[in-house]
Amino acid sequence: MASHLAAASAITARPLVARPSSSSARPRALARSCRRRGAPISVAADARNSWFRSCEELNTLDADVVRRDENECVVNTYGRALDAPVFTHGSGCVMWDSDGNRYLDFCAGIAVNVLGHSDPDWVEAVCEHAGKLCHVSNLYHTEPGATLARKLTDTCFADRVFYCNSGTEANEGAIKFARKYQMATAKAKDESATEWATETVSFRRVLYTGSHTTASTINCFHGRTLGSLNLTWKEAYRTPFAPLSPGHAFATYGDLDSARSAIVKGKTAAVFVEPVQGEGGIFPADGAFLSGLKEICDDAGALLVFDEVQCGLGRTGYLWGHQSVGVTPDIMTVAKPLAGGLPIGAVLTTQAVANAIAPGDHGSTFAGGPLVCGAANAVFDRVNSPGFMENVVKRGEQLRSGLRAKLEGCDRVKEVRGSGLLVGVQLDVPAGPLVGQARDRGLLLLTAGAGDVIRLLPPLVVSEEEVDIAVAIIADLVKAL
Repeated sequence: MASHLAAASAITARPLVARPSSSSARPRALARSCRRRGAPISVAADARNSWFRSCEELNTLDADVVRRDENECVVNTYGRALDAPVFTHGSGCVMWDSDGNRYLDFCAGIAVNVLGHSDPDWVEAVCEHAGKLCHVSNLYHTEPGATLARKLTDTCFADRVFYCNSGTEANEGAIKFARKYQMATAKAKDESATEWATETVSFRRVLYTGSHTTASTINCFHGRTLGSLNLTWKEAYRTPFAPLSPGHAFATYGDLDSARSAIVKGKTAAVFVEPVQGEGGIFPADGAFLSGLKEICDDAGALLVFDEVQCGLGRTGYLWGHQSVGVTPDIMTVAKPLAGGLPIGAVLTTQAVANAIAPGDHGSTFAGGPLVCGAANAVFDRVNSPGFMENVVKRGEQLRSGLRAKLEGCDRVKEVRGSGLLVGVQLDVPAGPLVGQARDRGLLLLTAGAGDVIRLLPPLVVSEEEVDIAVAIIADLVKAL
């Protein structure tokens, strides 16, 4: 693999936490890490290979066996490259693979690992709750879930929380809640009512080329299960599973006239929109658009649902993405970062919506358990700690301004955009090859949009030096296109 970018050689990486070198030592080390921080090691980046190949003691894991077993035994829904790294451990914003190569992680598990890897506070919370109580079912009360619900509702518009296990589950729940709310509203007006609003609307973003619109679009994304797939605009996701449920319309992201045409009083139960489109290409919504959309929904009696699965919990520099524009929804869905790597999702609703939901209307066996909610409380407390959000804002500004400065005049770059630490670099060529080259240089990136956007989602604890390293690598690779 190629060596690390020479231009970044003057940058000194922040200290990283040492890891045990043998598998037998890991349980003891994990237990110790619940009580204290690991001994730091200083890694200087003054040699071409010092960033990428930095582990003196390589892991003894047979990566070929791992790849073979995964390729032979796991359903191939993710299309992993046959030579993709086998990761073994991480610390902060860095991960190591089975060959001892280290990588600067600007994916964060696709916006999940907001505290990075092996964060001591997070590890301590997981160890504590794993040693006390992991799962009891939703027939009983436990403290971590109740505490988390109070924290969530105290920091946003919502009065009630429903727990689930992922973002797509949260959006499925929001669809059901909206339909039940519309039924209850209709029945309250006329007990004999047999019809009420059941349809949904979501927003795609059309690619404009001159005076023409392309047939393909930069997509919205709300999940892949059948209900949430109805909300998702990407033919590659939708076509193989046709026919999808009827009763859904797409409007154009940012276009209020399109929204007015799609949202129909008495038919539209809920309108789903991302305050910042993530997979769609990193497009922050305009405040006027969200404000106008709220007014249209209110006039039509439709519930406004903000999908903050990717942009929520500090990612934009605000605790919740919609708070930057001062528009509040009726429902908000959250998931990815909430437990810092453990599976959790949540539907946050107003009391009016919650009043329509009765026992048995919805449920989830594993949702809201004490282990995952204990981890989520640790994440939530850190994100809300003094100075945390200020770092997100500063690092986001540094990332965007650094990329714009380094890439100024590059013909291949169409735009650098984003909000907080949710940043996209749109190219005029596919971004996939560059993302692969960046991985070979020790930087993990994602694509978005129509495959022409470099998506950057670092942990929210990323340092100034780490942002500089990422900017230097990306600029070097883009200029070589």
